[in-house]
Amino acid sequence: MTKQTAYQQLCEHFKHLSKLSHLNSICGWDQATMMPDGGNQARAEALAELAVIIHEKSTRPEMEQWLEQAQQENLNPMQQASLREMSRSWRNQTALPADLVKAKSLATAHCEHAWREQRGANDWKAFQVNLQAVMQLAIEEAQIRADKTGLNPYDAMLDLYEPGMQMQRLDKVFGELQSWLPDLITQVVDKQANWPKLTLNGPYPSEQQKKLGLAVMEKLQFDFKHGRLDVSAHPFCGGVPSDVRITTRYEDEDFTRSLMGIVHETGHARYEQNLPLDYLDLPVGQARSMGIHESQSLFFEMQLGRSQAFVEQLLPLVNQHLCQQQPMQLEELKQHYLSVKPGYIRIDADELTYPAHVMLRYELERDLINQDIKVADIPELWDQKMQQYLGLSTKGNYRDGCMQDVHWPAGLIGYFPSYSLGAMYAAQFHAALVKAKPDTPKAVAEGNYNEVFAWLQQNIWSQASIYDTDELVSRATGETLNTRYFEQHLRQRYL
Repeated sequence: MTKQTAYQQLCEHFKHLSKLSHLNSICGWDQATMMPDGGNQARAEALAELAVIIHEKSTRPEMEQWLEQAQQENLNPMQQASLREMSRSWRNQTALPADLVKAKSLATAHCEHAWREQRGANDWKAFQVNLQAVMQLAIEEAQIRADKTGLNPYDAMLDLYEPGMQMQRLDKVFGELQSWLPDLITQVVDKQANWPKLTLNGPYPSEQQKKLGLAVMEKLQFDFKHGRLDVSAHPFCGGVPSDVRITTRYEDEDFTRSLMGIVHETGHARYEQNLPLDYLDLPVGQARSMGIHESQSLFFEMQLGRSQAFVEQLLPLVNQHLCQQQPMQLEELKQHYLSVKPGYIRIDADELTYPAHVMLRYELERDLINQDIKVADIPELWDQKMQQYLGLSTKGNYRDGCMQDVHWPAGLIGYFPSYSLGAMYAAQFHAALVKAKPDTPKAVAEGNYNEVFAWLQQNIWSQASIYDTDELVSRATGETLNTRYFEQHLRQRYL
C-alpha cells in the first residue's frame, strides 16, 4: 500500500469530520423544527457531546504535523487553497479548550430553547439570565481567540464569519452608509406618503401558503431531491449541501412575509446546493463567508424577488393559491414589496431601513464583547439606537426589540454585519452581471432566470472558498467591496 502524503491524510481527516458535522446539522434542524419540547434537555446534552467529539477530532495532535509537512509538498494551486482553508479551520478549532466548547453548546441550547417562550411572553428578566451566561462564555471565547491571533476580541469573533474583515474597515463601510442612507429613507418615505396600504383578506391557511412557497421555490430552481421546506420559530437555512433544510414561519393574516422569506432562504439553499461536488467534504468546498452567503439570499430576495418583473410573475401564483375569491391586483403587490417604512422587526424590514437594524446590533455586540457595556444595558441602549436610527421606541417592548433575534441566544456573535455586507455584495454582483450580460433584465422579465443562475454558478457558487473574499469579489466584479453599487441600486429602484 502506498504511503499517504500529509495532504492526503488531512483530506481523509476532514472528510471524516464532515460526516460528523452532517449529523450535527440535521440534529440541530430537528431541534428547531420537529422535536417536542420535552426532548430538549436530552438533545442539548447529545449535541454537546457531539460538539466535544468534533472538537477533539479537529484538534488531534498529529494535525499540526500534517499541516506543516503538507506545506513542503508539491501541491497544485487548488490543493494549496485547500491547505490554506484546512489551516484556518484547524486554528479556529484549536483555539478553544474542550470544556469551553461543551459549556458553550449547553448554554446556547438552553438559552435558545427558552427564548422561544420568553420572547412570546416579553420576559426580558428571565431571558437576561440565560443571555448573560451565553455572553460571558462569548467574552471568554473572544479573549482566547484574540490572544492567539493578535486581533481585538470582537475582531477575533468577526473573523469566524467574515475572514479578513475587521472593525476598522467595517466602521468605514457603515460610515459611508450613514452618510447618505438616512436622507434617502426620508426622501422615499415622503415620496410614498400617499401610497395605499395593501389590503389583505385573510386568513390564509398555512397549508396553502406552503403550496405557494413550494411553487416559488420550483420557479427558482430549488433542487427538491436534495432539500425541503419546513416551519420554525425563526426562518433559517440549515442541513448540508446534499440535504438542505430551509424553514419559514407562517402568519394567517399576512402571507407576504413568509413568501419573501422563502425566496430569501432559497437563495441560501441554491448556493449550498451548487457548491463544487468534488470538495464538499473539505473546508475549501464550503461557502466563502457569511457575507457572501447572505449576498446570495439577498440577491434572490432583493435584486430578483422584489424586482417588478418577478412580482409580476408572482401575482398569478398568489391568486391561484391564496386569492381566488378576491384576486390581488398587480399594483397592490408591487407597491407592498417596495414600501419603505421604519419598523421594529429586522427580518420584516425593507431594503432601505434594514441596514439600520444591522448597525444597531453590530454596535451593541461589539461593545458587549469588548466589555464596554453589560447585558443589563441592552434594553435601554436598544431603545436609544432605535430612536436614533429609525425614530421608534422599544421601551418595555422586548419582544419586538432586543429579544427578537435568535443569533445572540445561539451564541452567533460577530454574525450580524454579514447581513449588510451581503446586501452590498449582492448589489455589486448584480451590476457586474448586467454589465456582462446586458440582456439579463429582458430575460428575467420573460421568466427566464437561466443566465442569472449561470453567472452566479460560474462566479460565486462553484468558487466556494478557493479564493479569499476580496479576491472572489474582484474576480466576479473587477473590484473589491464598493458601497456605491448598493446606493445606486436603492436610488434607481426607489426614486
